[in-house]
Amino acid sequence: MEHLLIGLIVTIAIATVVNVFLKKLDIPTVIGYIFTGLIITQFFDFGDHSKETLSHLAEFGIVFLMFTIGLEFSISHMRAMKKEVFVYGTLQVVLSGLLFTFLAHTIFDINIKSAIVVGMALSLSSTAIVLKVLNENGDIHTSYGRVTLGILLFQDLAVIPMLLMISIFTSENASISELLIHTLISALVVFIILFIIGKYFIERFFNWVTTSDSEEIFLASVILTVIAASVLAEHFGFSYSLGAFIAGMTIAETKYRYRIEADLVPFRDILLGIFFVTIGMQIDIGIVMDYGFIILALLVAIMFIKALVMLDAMQFFMQNRSALKSALALMQVGEFALAIFALARSNELISIQTNQIMIVTIVLSMILTPFILKNIKFLADMFFVEPTVLRDRALVSTGYKNHVIVCGYGPVGQKLVQRLQKNGILYVILEHDVKLVDQAIAKGEESIFLANAAQKSVLEHFNIKDSIAIVSAVNNPQQLRLICENIHSFEGNINSVVTVKNSSQEESIQDLNITQVINRRETITDLLANQICSFKKK
Repeated sequence: MEHLLIGLIVTIAIATVVNVFLKKLDIPTVIGYIFTGLIITQFFDFGDHSKETLSHLAEFGIVFLMFTIGLEFSISHMRAMKKEVFVYGTLQVVLSGLLFTFLAHTIFDINIKSAIVVGMALSLSSTAIVLKVLNENGDIHTSYGRVTLGILLFQDLAVIPMLLMISIFTSENASISELLIHTLISALVVFIILFIIGKYFIERFFNWVTTSDSEEIFLASVILTVIAASVLAEHFGFSYSLGAFIAGMTIAETKYRYRIEADLVPFRDILLGIFFVTIGMQIDIGIVMDYGFIILALLVAIMFIKALVMLDAMQFFMQNRSALKSALALMQVGEFALAIFALARSNELISIQTNQIMIVTIVLSMILTPFILKNIKFLADMFFVEPTVLRDRALVSTGYKNHVIVCGYGPVGQKLVQRLQKNGILYVILEHDVKLVDQAIAKGEESIFLANAAQKSVLEHFNIKDSIAIVSAVNNPQQLRLICENIHSFEGNINSVVTVKNSSQEESIQDLNITQVINRRETITDLLANQICSFKKK
């Protein structure tokens, strides 16, 4: 126990010093934690027990990350994201996995079973690093951010059959049909418990906990929920993180979502730091020295191939620029690949040498990822230049007060703006479609900005708290829900008007604190204008 505590103290001390120094150079903390792990392996001997304990703590970093991501994406969001998860995710994993399998078998002469394991493992990307940086950058709700998230979620699901595949390849007794049936039954049990029971029990449970009027009891109940869901999923053969993600999605349907998210973020980031430390501890300097050129060649080849496959597949579904950003975000190999290689090595599907080379290559790809994501706009501009003639002004300081924020500049938004102009009401338009912004500015509209109202920071930037009202006139139901959730998250009495196309959209936001929902398209502009004028008179 004493040895473990000393190990934790040394780890935290080194991580603090390294990150303070790197932050001055504007280098992400993820890199600092990985370097901390590398330093520890070179200068300290914690012993296998302490390293194992750190690894267990690190797993909870991923667990709490996936839980908080689950809070951002409720069950209704997942339905809206089915294309990103199941179509784009399947394309990325299958195409990348098959190509890497082919290369491993033909070029490196690895036997077919081992080549399949290597190929499928290399198709995975780093959920922990990518989602952490996307959250920090505020890109999680952008077009490429949502595609990236959807694919990462599918990859997490794909880990299950990949681990099952290793069991099939090495099993001498159990039949394939028995393993598949067992996995399917387990999946049904997990989803029934976490979705069905969770849906009807979880909010009542937190209602009861809050009667104690104690922050620490509330936080303890949240941690209990996360760990219980994770252990349940693991018990049935799935990853801890999948159970945590489903738990987060369940709680996202409740009124406690924002409070829980705010309470857990610091706790999550500390545990994630430990996870990245353990990643750094897996770097073997001896392997790097002996196989440096091979590792470098593999690193470049793997990342280039993953990006190219992703770009080629996604350009048929989205703009080239967004496809490139998604490809760049997912070009690394992730932490679950390390687990797959470890299991494959223990079952003697790959050699010790191959395992060590792949570990170092994967970790180096993860180290490069924060720098790629931080400069992703610059990298995208090198291939697909974004038109900026009319939009350099995108997020300037507005200084607006007593104004109306109009989210969306489609037909409804344009008619509303005309009425606001006639009534002499100050307004600002937030539109994330490049073409609409360019067209409006070309016509002389000075109050339109290229901005995504689905990001809370954008609404803060345009002074939502000092506005007369905020109006959502977007057509995309997914975007609509996100905007309404952001409006709901602000404290205070904010006048909000939301237009919907049908009763289904209206039902999707009825749990949020929206002042007025308008569901009559034939008179929608008049209703909107009258509603805004009534706010102004008040």
